[in-house]
Amino acid sequence: MLIPLILSGGSGSRLWPVSREAHPKPFMNLPDGQSLLQKTFLRAASLPGVGEILTITNREYYFKTREDYGIAAGSSAADVNRHFLLEPFGRNTAPAVALGALKVQRDHGSDAIMLVLAADHLIGNPAAFAACVKEAEAVAANDLLVTFGIVPSTPETGYGYIECGEPLGDAGGRSVRRFVEKPSLAVAESYVASGDYLWNSGMFAFKAGVILEELRLHAPELMTQVEQCWAATTAVEAGLADVIEIDAKTFRSAPDISIDYAVMERSQRVAVIKSDIGWSDIGSWNAIGALTPPDASGNRVIGQAVLVDTENSFVQSETRLVATVGVKNLVIVDTPDAVLVADRDRAQDVKKVVQQLKLAEHEAYKLHRTVSRPWGTYTVLEEGTGFKIKRIVVKPRASLSLQMHHHRSEHWVVVSGTAKVVNGERELLVRKNESTYIPSGHRHRLENPGVMDLIMIEVQSGDYLGEDDIVRFEDKYGRT
Repeated sequence: MLIPLILSGGSGSRLWPVSREAHPKPFMNLPDGQSLLQKTFLRAASLPGVGEILTITNREYYFKTREDYGIAAGSSAADVNRHFLLEPFGRNTAPAVALGALKVQRDHGSDAIMLVLAADHLIGNPAAFAACVKEAEAVAANDLLVTFGIVPSTPETGYGYIECGEPLGDAGGRSVRRFVEKPSLAVAESYVASGDYLWNSGMFAFKAGVILEELRLHAPELMTQVEQCWAATTAVEAGLADVIEIDAKTFRSAPDISIDYAVMERSQRVAVIKSDIGWSDIGSWNAIGALTPPDASGNRVIGQAVLVDTENSFVQSETRLVATVGVKNLVIVDTPDAVLVADRDRAQDVKKVVQQLKLAEHEAYKLHRTVSRPWGTYTVLEEGTGFKIKRIVVKPRASLSLQMHHHRSEHWVVVSGTAKVVNGERELLVRKNESTYIPSGHRHRLENPGVMDLIMIEVQSGDYLGEDDIVRFEDKYGRT
């Protein structure tokens, strides 16, 4: 039995301003319209014999993840059971893999093989990937921990490397001599020239029981905390998906360490599969740009752009026209509330922008102007001292929580559809071109009872308009 385990976390700060903490890299749509998460899900679901996919992600990303899977599941290949482990906060890959292995062992036994995949990788050759997975299954069946080593196309200094040892026999794979940290350019060039080194992809295959044995051997403190966490964790059923919310108190004590450091670099039972699969970790805007064909001047464009005397540049714009004159070697990314302009050779340093935004407590590191919620979306249209104007879209049959604000009042105007509103002690229907006023301190709820989207304008007034000024009393999405 093969159980893909999709790890979906991390902020993707090098892909700001499109990737943000509340809408990170796995949810980014590529030029073909699919997100990286959707591509990973479909790639795993299409593997022979896969009937279940386990995803480990943050509690805040669950509803968006479920929505992305539902959109992707338009093909029979995606008709698999979807199970979720929800983290209250990030704790790196080792605790996540350990908890996933405990769940797989409980549900399917120690010999079930886990295929660990990152949610934000791109693989250009799915057929070659499937062949590598088949080889990895055969090697993992011999109680080995298998890592997928990528055949390097360039002397890349941003990746770790794996030095290959001897072939392991008929099952395939090679032994691993050592893992190497990110090298200098000269060292990377020697690695590529030797043919004995592969990029460390961060994808793995192993039996659930074997990875737990090796974790107990090489990371006993971690396993003690993870097993306490698993014992304290309770399962919650949500529709057709098996959803388990990880206990926050015990999970906080788990060491923040990667699976590579915890066990892969220490174990004597590691094998590597040579993988030429068109792999990319989409780690910068240069990688995104490479997905689009260049023009005669080496420029790549996603969206609308007018380029005059421009060379070797990448431009992405979601809504507006971008014009450039007399520039070269630039990355320009335009979003409704932020614009990035960077030297292409400094694309890896975009994460420093995010660091500065965090220090300044600027919301742009975390939120887009349009924010997804389980019930729909809201878009900040304008804001200033003492006021904020939002466009709110509520999905059919969806509702916001029964809530209250201490510091702001709200005026709701329905633009399209009909709203079912709880306003203090009253319950009323608000139709197109009608409105209602919610004073601060009033309990209120907004619901869409119809079969089309409900669209409304919300005008907030008050001395504090932060998103954290909310007290929830009831919520169908478990956010109280």
